[in-house]
Amino acid sequence: MGLLRGILGLPIAPVRGVVWLAEQIKEQAEEQYYDPARIRAQLEQIDESRRSGEMTEDECAELENDLLQRLMSRRRG
Repeated sequence: MGLLRGILGLPIAPVRGVVWLAEQIKEQAEEQYYDPARIRAQLEQIDESRRSGEMTEDECAELENDLLQRLMSRRRG
């Protein structure tokens, strides 16, 4: 049965490989997206932009809120 399954499964092997690769990429992207160290670094960049006048207070507050939401959602999940 294992040999027959292997032979019949050969045509879809490339699809399985692509699906596996897509899952790995998704996991890596989520790890980076929710990484607390990366979020802290982005918060520091926003603070620096605020101090230098590159961004308004409202823009900074919106970005900070988004980053904090991301950080909190990772902790809950």
